[in-house]
Amino acid sequence: MKTVRIQAWQIGLVFKQGGYQKLISEGTYWAWPNETVYVYNRGERLQNPPCDLDVLLQYPEVAASLDVIDVNDHEIALQYEKGLFQSILTKGRWAYWKGIKQYDYLKADLSQLDIPTTIDLKSLMPAPLSAYVRTFTVEAHEQGVLFIDWTFERVLKPGVYYWWKNNTPLHVLKVDTRQQQMEVSGQEILTKDKASLRLSFFVQFQVQDVIKALVGNKDYDKQLYVAIQLALREYIGGLTLDELLDKKGELAPFVLAATAGKAADLGVELRNGGVRDIILPGDMRDIMNQVLMAEKKAQANSIMRREETASTRSLLNTAKLMEDNEMLWKLKEMEYVEKIADKISSISVSNDSSMVDQLKQLFVRPT
Repeated sequence: MKTVRIQAWQIGLVFKQGGYQKLISEGTYWAWPNETVYVYNRGERLQNPPCDLDVLLQYPEVAASLDVIDVNDHEIALQYEKGLFQSILTKGRWAYWKGIKQYDYLKADLSQLDIPTTIDLKSLMPAPLSAYVRTFTVEAHEQGVLFIDWTFERVLKPGVYYWWKNNTPLHVLKVDTRQQQMEVSGQEILTKDKASLRLSFFVQFQVQDVIKALVGNKDYDKQLYVAIQLALREYIGGLTLDELLDKKGELAPFVLAATAGKAADLGVELRNGGVRDIILPGDMRDIMNQVLMAEKKAQANSIMRREETASTRSLLNTAKLMEDNEMLWKLKEMEYVEKIADKISSISVSNDSSMVDQLKQLFVRPT
């Protein structure tokens, strides 16, 4: 025989030759050689029982000492002790010894999408529930649409959303509700007079109706791009190159007005737009530069002729005044002498009787 001691926090199962005999609690016991005592801690899970759990539960004293919970295929059970989460129980039969710890259980049906409000997701996410929960976040500048089993369900406002993971298809599409800018660049377009040019255009827009944008239409941004592209071709194709260059300021208002209806059908509001670049091919650019140079040369020649005419007229008026006024003639002559004197750095004077005659010839007008 041998002695077996069961503590206050323990419980024992006595088996004799593989068959259940009795359940023992706190105390000291004698065990015969053909008896085996299995000792467990109260509050812990019954793991690796000496026989099938269903067999043990046939004995009333054992069944009364165990908490047994059955979890089906599509379920999980949340185990709590005094309101504090302990673990997640998946499908199967679970047994815990009663006594020191008292457990509560909350079952969840994973075949459903919505998570009950009784489950505190703030404390259980991301761990340990992340393996069983689908999470979608809609940012503050976004709106989303929910599709369940490929069918539109509802619009999602900014926030974090949780659903159980299961075989039901669930998709969330999101759209940015801030003002956005679209570039329609590198468009090769022919004008009315068959001139080829490349144009870049931008448009600013904002999504106003998320259902139209994401549910009623596919790739709303691509459709908006094509609508703007067609409006550009319509406007440019109706003007010659010279008319286009003269009226390029009217291009943006025309495009915005022409695509406003289509944009509204896409759930989009157009805010602003404009031409970024108009690029001509190399040969056309050379021709335009030559025309511009010819125009500028003609303008320069016209200005030069106008200035020459004015200068000649001024000289003629001065000559007439000098002809009628002796003093004015003398002043003008002295003005030129002064200019000549400014350019003389030095004067050499020799004892030559002809010097006075030379100065007289310079400064005295002959009669």
